[in-house]
Amino acid sequence: MKFNAVSFAGIGVQLLALYLVTAAWKGIDLRLATFLAVETAILHNFAWHEIWTWRDRTRNSHAAARLVRLLRFNLSTGLLSIAGNVLITDALVRWAGWNILVANTAAICLCYVANFCLSHWFAFRHPKAGSLPEGT
Repeated sequence: MKFNAVSFAGIGVQLLALYLVTAAWKGIDLRLATFLAVETAILHNFAWHEIWTWRDRTRNSHAAARLVRLLRFNLSTGLLSIAGNVLITDALVRWAGWNILVANTAAICLCYVANFCLSHWFAFRHPKAGSLPEGT
């Protein structure tokens, strides 16, 4: 449930960022605008996952451990989100004529399950190597 709450807030952050970037910077390339919006949501989601979703896994962490998790998060869910959102949003806007925010919402939905799996088992993996926390 925590992952879902953070994700839904991240969707709002991403769509707001996309709207603001495209409204403020007329003529910006659709792919660049989508990239900036997704990275904004990635950083938002990482912060909330760090302090709330997987607090049991991140508590008492040093700055170096947080940096490693941020890098893992960006290299896993971040790359998936960026690639998926940029490609899907671009295709739906250019080829299907969809509104950019509607197209980006569809892209978010398509990437959601894979992002959870990558976050849960890679970016915020349980501190005991190879083990999963109770209830998973």
